[in-house]
Amino acid sequence: MRISIIPFLIIVCYQLFFVFEEPKAQTGDSCMTAKRVVIAGVGDIMPGTSYPSPKYLPPDNNPYPLIENVADILREPDITFGNLEGSFLNEGEPLKKCRDTTNCYIFRIPEKYAGILSYAGFDLISIANNHFMDFGSQAAIRTMQLLDSLGIKYAGTEEVSYAIITRDSITVGFCAFSVNKGILNLNDYETAEKIVRKLDSECNIVIVSFHGGAEGAENQRVTRNREYFHGEDRGNVYEFAHKMINAGADVVFGHGPHVTRAIELYKDRLICYSLGNFCTYRRINVAGPNGIAPVVRVETDITGRFISGDIIPVYHDAERIVRYDPLKRAVFKIRELTLLDFPETGIEITDDGKIIKK
Repeated sequence: MRISIIPFLIIVCYQLFFVFEEPKAQTGDSCMTAKRVVIAGVGDIMPGTSYPSPKYLPPDNNPYPLIENVADILREPDITFGNLEGSFLNEGEPLKKCRDTTNCYIFRIPEKYAGILSYAGFDLISIANNHFMDFGSQAAIRTMQLLDSLGIKYAGTEEVSYAIITRDSITVGFCAFSVNKGILNLNDYETAEKIVRKLDSECNIVIVSFHGGAEGAENQRVTRNREYFHGEDRGNVYEFAHKMINAGADVVFGHGPHVTRAIELYKDRLICYSLGNFCTYRRINVAGPNGIAPVVRVETDITGRFISGDIIPVYHDAERIVRYDPLKRAVFKIRELTLLDFPETGIEITDDGKIIKK
C-alpha cells in the first residue's frame, strides 16, 4: 500500500514554525514592548509660588493651562520624569530670611497644584534641588504626602534615597542628587555609586537625575570641570554622570542651569546635561535661551542600552504657557552644543529632533 508523505511534512513544518517563531509583544496603550522601553525627561517644574506674594500665581490660581498643551506628549511614554523646583505648602514661613523679598527666590507652591503632575502623566519626580527645602521639613513632608497620594514616585533626600517603579514586569530604579543640605550630594561619589549599584542589582533599568552646574545663559557649555555659582560648588557634572553610568546607571537627566545643555552617548547610555526650565511661571527668567526647553524621549532595550531618541522642542510663550515650538529652537540649540562639547559622541541629531546612534 502506498502512503503519502505530504500530510506528515505539513505536520512537521507546522510544529517547527511554532518552535522557532520569535515571541511577539502584546499590544496595548503602553509604549513598552518585549524589548523596548520609552522614557521621557523634562527639566524644572515650578508652576507658581504664593511667596512672597500671590501675584506670582497664574491667572485664576489655575496652573493647568500652563501645561495642557503638552500633556499628551508627557503621557505617552512608559516612564515620564521631571524635577520639582520647590515644594507644596499652603502656608508657612521660609527657612531663609530675606531683607528684600523681591530679590529673594523662595518657592511655596500651593498644594492643589500637585495635581498637574498626575494630570500630565509624571511617574518619577526629583526632589533633589536647591528649592525643595525652602520651607523646611513641613513643606518637604507635605510634598511627599501629596506625591504619595497621586501615586508618583520620588527621590533625592537623605531619607528617600531612591525609588523603584514597575511597568509591564520591567523594574526601573530612580535616584536623584544635588548639592544642598538634606539632599543627596552629587559631590559624594562614593554614596551615589553605592545607591546606583544597589539599584542596578535589583532593577532592569536605572535612571539618575542631578541638579548641578552653574546657572544662566552664559553657562550653556559643559566644561568637564567643577562649576561654581555665587560661591556654591555645583559639582563636575561631566565626571558625575560618567561615574554613575560606570556604576550601573542607564539614563542620566540633568537640570539646574535653567538653560538647555548638550547630550552625550557614553557606553551606549544617554546623558542629558541640562533639560532647562519646563512649566515655570514667574520668579524664574524664561527669556531667550532660558525659555526654550526639550522633552527628551529615550528608547532603550530592557537592559537600558540606548536604541534611539528624540527631542520634542517646547517653549514658554508670552503668558508663560508651555507650547510646542514650531521653530524647534531646543533641537537646534542642543545639536549646536553637542557638536561643540562632545564632537566625539556617537550620536547625531536631525533637523526634526531625532537622536540617532551613528
